[in-house]
Amino acid sequence: MRKAGIDVVSFGAGEPDFDTPLPIKEAAIEAIRSGFTKYTPSSGISELKEAVAEKLKRENELDYSPSQVIISCGAKHSIYNILMAICDPGDEVIIGAPYWVSYPEMVRLAGGNPVIVQTSPQTGYCMTPDDVRSKVTLKTKAIILNSPANPTGTVYPEEFLRGIGELAAEADFYIISDEIYEKLIYDGLKHVSIAALNEAFKERTILVNGVSKSYAMTGWRIGYAVGPEEVISAMSRIQSHSTSNPTSISQAAALAALRGDQNEVERMGREFERRRDLICSKLDEIEGISYVRPQGAFYIFPNVSAYFGKRLRGKTINGSLDFADAMLESANVALVPGVAFGDDGCVRLSFATSEEVIEEGLNRIRKALDEVEG
Repeated sequence: MRKAGIDVVSFGAGEPDFDTPLPIKEAAIEAIRSGFTKYTPSSGISELKEAVAEKLKRENELDYSPSQVIISCGAKHSIYNILMAICDPGDEVIIGAPYWVSYPEMVRLAGGNPVIVQTSPQTGYCMTPDDVRSKVTLKTKAIILNSPANPTGTVYPEEFLRGIGELAAEADFYIISDEIYEKLIYDGLKHVSIAALNEAFKERTILVNGVSKSYAMTGWRIGYAVGPEEVISAMSRIQSHSTSNPTSISQAAALAALRGDQNEVERMGREFERRRDLICSKLDEIEGISYVRPQGAFYIFPNVSAYFGKRLRGKTINGSLDFADAMLESANVALVPGVAFGDDGCVRLSFATSEEVIEEGLNRIRKALDEVEG
């Protein structure tokens, strides 16, 4: 549509719209100039592993040695390596829905079976300990937690994390804690790593993070995981046979990100919070749409099911895919259907875009929905 000259407002972005901070880019340029362009150890350079361990100690009150750290080609790569390392055919991995689209597929690729917990707005789209307990079997190998979460912006309360951690210790399964949106958290909340709550939780937790979202470095492809040494070692062996090392230049940039000034990260976080407030206020103007206010990340996941069964410009809206199609065709606004995230009643909007775009896009949606019949 854009190639045809149509003005489309897109809320689909899964990445910050900010540029990578200049000191990080300069570190990469210096790496190229100095000849740091060869292979590195397959699991990452020791300096970056040390920087990750320092970060976790300083910010998360977690003690890990560099031997418990692996650097991968993004947080997604880390999670894939984890599942390949721990899953045998038929093993079960518990995942809360709405979920990030790749979680169930990566479990299947590793030979495991995703076990879905359908969450609700009443719990802020969090899995409760009781929810998890109802899904635990003798085949349960792991649970995947994502806090702050994509697509909902959910931040798990500490009491839920403790309850889930106790279940993991009791039933002896792993906790895969995806914390990639850690630094994008709002309303004065403090990020809590489940591994920091109890040593028994830490022994079973594989923590995943990276530089993509916090430092606007999505294209640099650097993530990391920390956890039990035997799991990290297995992941390293898998990585050595699949991708070899993450890019040397990107590792140099990530090192500068973790050890450098954090003011730009804080500025981006404040800007995202302002945009969160704006998109919520604009959604409040649209009748029939409800949402859970995001506490982190840069997504909102409004429920649009009040419009299902109704017609817009001659077409019936029967689900999130139809709703997204209708907004694209009638309002020139691009959304992501919730069915991809395991909840067909909702759509995902990213507020990783300017305030002007948010204003224009939501105004278009409101005007289009005023035309709905039936």
